[in-house]
Amino acid sequence: MEKTEIKEEKVELKKEEKENIAEKVDEKETEKESKEEYKEIKELTREERIEERLEQARKERLAVWKPKTKLGKLVKEGKIKDIDEIFEKGDKIEEAEIVDSLVHLSYALVKIGQSKGKFGGGKRREWRQTQRKSAEGNIRNFGALAIVGDLAGHVGVGYGKAKETVPAREKAARYAKLNLVKIKRSCGSFDCGCKEEHSIAFAAEGKVGSVVVRIMPAPKGTGLVCDDECKKLFRLAGIKDIYTKSFGQTRTKINMINATLAALKKVSAI
Repeated sequence: MEKTEIKEEKVELKKEEKENIAEKVDEKETEKESKEEYKEIKELTREERIEERLEQARKERLAVWKPKTKLGKLVKEGKIKDIDEIFEKGDKIEEAEIVDSLVHLSYALVKIGQSKGKFGGGKRREWRQTQRKSAEGNIRNFGALAIVGDLAGHVGVGYGKAKETVPAREKAARYAKLNLVKIKRSCGSFDCGCKEEHSIAFAAEGKVGSVVVRIMPAPKGTGLVCDDECKKLFRLAGIKDIYTKSFGQTRTKINMINATLAALKKVSAI
């Protein structure tokens, strides 16, 4: 009897050990899953987080939106369902919600400012800070340059200023939507025979201030041969391959982006 009892106790102990091991394995798996989820959340770039917030804000705005213009009322009623109809008629967009309701836009900020760094160096950032003297002291202002686009031939650029960074960003995004334009895309390179809309039709030049930007069509697979900040503009416009050449004070990124947009408008005007 004693031997059988000892055997039963051993069997029970083994079962308990197995259960404990299984519980530990489950805990480790759950920890791994939680760590992986945290990594996925952490891997989201700053621009993606901003896009998520803007998407939430867009839905909230559209839910409360009461159009004030005739064009806005037509869009709200569902009589205009495509933004190209507005461009064909030549109507002016005076409400950002019109664009929000017709097009799903992506968003990017241009690095136009510079933060203080060690030993006199500096790091590029999305905000440009300015100060003015007054009797109360220094009054700060922040400026931001935003680019919006649907990756399919519609792009807009806007500059916003405010006393804080977040309102400046929101203003810039709103102005960019109001300045939305249609860009004609095609395959204009002699080295490429495809008929896809991956580049531009012909070379064009844009000038703003001292900055001159020349854009030229490129064959498929070339990529965006241009400044890093201009790449944001081309990507959001849906252009995948292009050559560029720039002259002047190209460190002034506001003029650089506006000159590039002016060149794209020339291509689209013909």
